[in-house]
Amino acid sequence: MKKSETVDYQIKATWHSIFKMYNQIAAKHDTSQAIGFVLLSIAKEGTPSTAIAPLLGMEATSLSRILKNLEDKALIYRKTDKLDKRKVLILLTENGIEKRKIAKKVVSGFNKLIVEEIPQENLSVFFEVMETINKTVEKYKNENL
Repeated sequence: MKKSETVDYQIKATWHSIFKMYNQIAAKHDTSQAIGFVLLSIAKEGTPSTAIAPLLGMEATSLSRILKNLEDKALIYRKTDKLDKRKVLILLTENGIEKRKIAKKVVSGFNKLIVEEIPQENLSVFFEVMETINKTVEKYKNENL
């Protein structure tokens, strides 16, 4: 079997293509794909810093670097809970809100194009297959770790 015929190769190649496209667009706005996704994961009322990494499937250490970068660029700020000093909310600055709008427009536009290009029945099968692959990943990990 050729590597291009494996499921994981196809997923990785497709994600790499999407990742590269998002980074090229993000670069025009002095940001990155990773920053865009973090901005999209922060709710208007703020999001606990501990909740962001699991939302994005990231390691906490990687997220820490991105959050520091976002603070340095004045896209976010941290607010400590008055009652529980251990709880820290991440909130968007005005500039962060503007960058979030751009990221949302890019992601929505790409998804709109996908929906226009791929018939709904094919998309339904795609989502079903991806869900099954995710379940299979967990099963495989449990059997092999």
